[in-house]
Amino acid sequence: MKQVAATALILLLLFFLLPFLFIHSGPPGGGTPQATLPIDRTVVSPVSSGPLDTETELKVLLPDGTAETMCMGDYLWRVVAAEMPASFEPEALKAQAVAARTYAMRRIGHAPAAHPDADVCTDHTCCQAYITPEAAAANWGDDAPVYTAKIKAAVADTDGVVARYDGQLIDAVFFSSAAGRTVDAVEVWGNAVPYLTGVESPEGEEVPNYHSTVQVTAEEFRVKFLAAHPDAKLEGAPSGWFGSVVHNSAGGVESIAVGGISVSGGEMRTLFALRSTSFTLSAEGDTVTFSVTGYGHGVGMSQYGANALAKAGRTYEDILKWYYTGITLGP
Repeated sequence: MKQVAATALILLLLFFLLPFLFIHSGPPGGGTPQATLPIDRTVVSPVSSGPLDTETELKVLLPDGTAETMCMGDYLWRVVAAEMPASFEPEALKAQAVAARTYAMRRIGHAPAAHPDADVCTDHTCCQAYITPEAAAANWGDDAPVYTAKIKAAVADTDGVVARYDGQLIDAVFFSSAAGRTVDAVEVWGNAVPYLTGVESPEGEEVPNYHSTVQVTAEEFRVKFLAAHPDAKLEGAPSGWFGSVVHNSAGGVESIAVGGISVSGGEMRTLFALRSTSFTLSAEGDTVTFSVTGYGHGVGMSQYGANALAKAGRTYEDILKWYYTGITLGP
């Protein structure tokens, strides 16, 4: 009887002591015991559009001529991926997303004559640039997963945010890079826009092809210019064809005298496929040379300037309010 009682007592002690021994036993070979944590097997889904962008739809005219209705978030991903390098700072990508969203919102219900049955198209000369996720991934190669997530985050983190001036959606124009300063809209398009005034822009030598050169023969210049201005006097040495230059507030060419005719810097840019109107012109022998700085029309947000500001610690709100004077931001 005593033996049975002793056995029962031993079993009872083991029942209480075994869990304690297992919990406090170290790993094989000694060392500090490691806490055992529950394994989180939750799959993290990619960043998606916020509720406002998901609920807003627009009709997009695709390159094949068909129109597709998609939510704003899906459309913006394709625009931001096409318009701005995905390697840019997150705050710059967010600024681009807001500018692109503002442009698209202005177009909903107000389609241009070029495509009356679609709010926007994928032709950057008409609306905004556009690229499919498949084409973007092919361009990005091994960086595709990271860049895809960055752009999705830029769209989602600015969900529904647009830029307004005096309560109205702004014309959120943008371009690649400035020659140190953006241009007042009135100097480029002839219409004064209160939020599109010239401001300092901090991009510089890090911009690809920031400085570019276009060279044409004197005869090529003469033929092309006379086709547009048959009354111009382009005789004798090319060095005598060019007269005074009027510069705009950003230092670019507002107008230049050629063969006795004053033409705008914008027209010269179009005629000779220059990257911007920030150029100087020289004629030596039989060669006319344009030396160009920056890329784009110069009005509104500079994309490389936005990236430079982001690198300096500015938020996307700071960037947008810097390039678009006096705006407010919100849904």
